[in-house]
Amino acid sequence: MKFGKVNNPENIDFTLPDDAPETSALLQGKTKNDNFEICIGCAKWNRQDLKNFYPRGTKDELSYYATQFNSIELNTSFHNIPSSERVAIWKEKTGDNFKFFPKVPRIISHTKKLKNIEYQLNKFIDSIIHFEEKLGMCFLQMGPSFSPKSFRDLEKFLRFWPSSISLAVELRHENWYEDKIISGDLCSLLESHEMTHVITDTAGRRDLIHMQLTTPKCFVRFTGANHSSDYIRLDDWANRLGTWKENGIEQINFFVHQNEEKESPLLAAHISKKLNEMCNANLTIPAILPGEKSQLKLF
Repeated sequence: MKFGKVNNPENIDFTLPDDAPETSALLQGKTKNDNFEICIGCAKWNRQDLKNFYPRGTKDELSYYATQFNSIELNTSFHNIPSSERVAIWKEKTGDNFKFFPKVPRIISHTKKLKNIEYQLNKFIDSIIHFEEKLGMCFLQMGPSFSPKSFRDLEKFLRFWPSSISLAVELRHENWYEDKIISGDLCSLLESHEMTHVITDTAGRRDLIHMQLTTPKCFVRFTGANHSSDYIRLDDWANRLGTWKENGIEQINFFVHQNEEKESPLLAAHISKKLNEMCNANLTIPAILPGEKSQLKLF
């Protein structure tokens, strides 16, 4: 993922900010939920991106991926709306507890910028509902040009979105977070519709680590900078997520990207192990093929 990429990640302060006061207020008084859930995964399952991950002779990449991870950030739906038949095939290739997190198609978010999108949105919903119980949380990612001037368009879209399907929202224009009033209005809007506020952790856009939850669920998109600090950053995230779990968060959704896809499974394996420790979880630790030098960083 090139968004937020920098040439010198060693010069970035990757310290996680303190929680926003609203996050503490949202979680305050929550009781520990017996249905607490953690979903960890990558953004793609194809062999070209997940290098040195698939054992030789693997014939079906998704089927194998689903034995190593319990979820996938489904970026393929951003480029093309999959057919209901394709969705049903993907569903059948995965285990009972696997979840898909489809990305809202770009024709809706980037091309039409949420205007006159009823047909495309209905087509998308009609497709992804075939994931049935394996449908996780959808997410809407708006492009960097979508500014607070389009607040009403976002508001209208959220009203139109079906309440039966969970949605997370990622915004990238700087003005959403530079102005406290605007960011406050945004979070109030998301909270009123029970929409989750995406937290994007990438080197060149530290403003997007706002640490403000709008539901008792989080959706974190972590982008590794292909630097040794990636593992320290993941340790910090594991500590924070462990705290949120103690404070009553109901669901953690954490997806690993890299500026250059070289070892996303390694990074995901690292945070899976840490979350097993911090949250008393039982996540599968993805298998790493012998000969991967970077696996020495894991433990």
